[in-house]
Amino acid sequence: MIAALLGGYPVLLVTALWPAPLLFGVVAAASYAAECLAPRAARPLPDLLGKVHLGITLRFAVRETMALLLVARTSGPDSPWFVALAAGVLAIHAVRAVHTGLAIRLVQTLSRMPVTTRNLDVSALRIPKMPPRALRDARSVPFLYLDALPVLGAALGVVPAALGAWLAIVAGLAGALALIPYVRRATPLTDRARVLDVVAEQVERYRPEVILYFSGATAAAYQARMWLPTLERLGRRAIVVLRERGMARHLETTGLPMVCIPSSADLMSFRALSSARLCLYVANVGRNVHMLRIPTLRSVFLNHGDSDKEASFNPFSRVYDEVWVAGPAGRERYRRAKVGVRDENIFEVGRPQLEGISSEGPGLPYRTVLYAPTWEGWNDDLFHTSLITMGPRIVRALLDHRPPLRVIYKPHPLTGHRDKSAIRAHKKIVAMIEAVELAKSKARHPSGVVAGQTPRIRHLIVNGPEPHLYDCFNECDLLISDISSVVADFLASEKPYAVTNVAGLPERAFYERYPSTEGGVLLGEDLSALAEFLDGEDTLAGARVKLRGQLLGPEYPDALTRFNAAVERVFAGG
Repeated sequence: MIAALLGGYPVLLVTALWPAPLLFGVVAAASYAAECLAPRAARPLPDLLGKVHLGITLRFAVRETMALLLVARTSGPDSPWFVALAAGVLAIHAVRAVHTGLAIRLVQTLSRMPVTTRNLDVSALRIPKMPPRALRDARSVPFLYLDALPVLGAALGVVPAALGAWLAIVAGLAGALALIPYVRRATPLTDRARVLDVVAEQVERYRPEVILYFSGATAAAYQARMWLPTLERLGRRAIVVLRERGMARHLETTGLPMVCIPSSADLMSFRALSSARLCLYVANVGRNVHMLRIPTLRSVFLNHGDSDKEASFNPFSRVYDEVWVAGPAGRERYRRAKVGVRDENIFEVGRPQLEGISSEGPGLPYRTVLYAPTWEGWNDDLFHTSLITMGPRIVRALLDHRPPLRVIYKPHPLTGHRDKSAIRAHKKIVAMIEAVELAKSKARHPSGVVAGQTPRIRHLIVNGPEPHLYDCFNECDLLISDISSVVADFLASEKPYAVTNVAGLPERAFYERYPSTEGGVLLGEDLSALAEFLDGEDTLAGARVKLRGQLLGPEYPDALTRFNAAVERVFAGG
């Protein structure tokens, strides 16, 4: 693509000096086509060219210079039309500068609002709808393409080129002028006090009782996302408080009100939340301290999943008034860890979001295996992922298994966040699965049956939030995972699972350290137990039933009832 993007410029120079107007026009048109395709073909390419001072603006300016050179050779530089063309080309960039300034003003005004909302009536702010993408592009890239009129016109002569330049100016001015009303309507949003007052009024009308607080990277949005359906079913009015701009886009569609308050000072002085009694936290992050400083809120750490990972008994948890865990195993983790969380501050509330997980398999003529490795963790002590050392071999064994299995591969959303070798292993797995799918599509008969294989086995790579992890649970017969909450949640299905022993611990020591794995097959580095897991008899069904009660609590009353009871206890002053 770099050759296609840059290779045309020497040819443009030669055809301009020759001069060969028609050939110049053909090469220029191909050059514009390459510009259009470059961002889609390889996203890092435009950034790479910019770093070596061959950015998009320079490339367009070079084409314009070549067009001026062509016209100078064909019509002469003394022609008044040539002067008009040169002035017009410069004016195109001046118009683009005006548009860029307006677009930047609009984007900055909207992006610097002290608070943004979702599912709240803030019509009093009269937030303008965003203009079409071509107008709101702060880089004004669409406006650059207006120079195609004079550049391609140069192949026809100086008059078409000059007229094209001034037509481009008119079109550019029209676009810039169309942006002015949007900028004017957005200007009142720079009044910080008024914006906060309008939003506060709507929050006060809603009178929230429970707050779900979340701060973190967009890749970690799943940590809050998993709790939204539970909050929607609470007997109390809940609101979601976010800290990072744009985070709401990464949460599921929900009817819950959301407010995003980036500034810590604005958050701590946002009195509209004073009606709430309970604040739920799903991750231990530094920005939690801003909400923890509000004395009228009862702080509860929910976490984003129970597991035997160190994150499930983090010493930071002692800063909260209470810690809610799914079952007795969660309480026991804190007891054993002795991190300062008092036993009387721990409450077992179940995992309400597991309600839809079925104990039945998908009922297909072949079995489905879900491989769901965890990520690398923040440090080596939390390094539980099998992806780097075992992942490709696990998936290769599953793909080669006879009789054929269906593979669902769902990596953790934070995969590669700390160790880029995890990304390389991930890409290798994706390539293997895609190669198998491609080979099957080529070998498939018109009837849809592949010779020697069970018909219509389609492997699945889940790179985004959909399908949900729990939907994958319902689509599989077996799970292979690492030390993570995936294992604990999968126990709700009571289906067989295997857990990777990345650290190479002795079996007894492994089960003692990670009790949630006692109902699963242990996979060592050599994967010697994989064949028995896939083809052997399931002898751990009873252990899984017992573990389910330990990790998730009793089946009756159901988890949502227990969760609601815990909420009501807080409001009753318990």
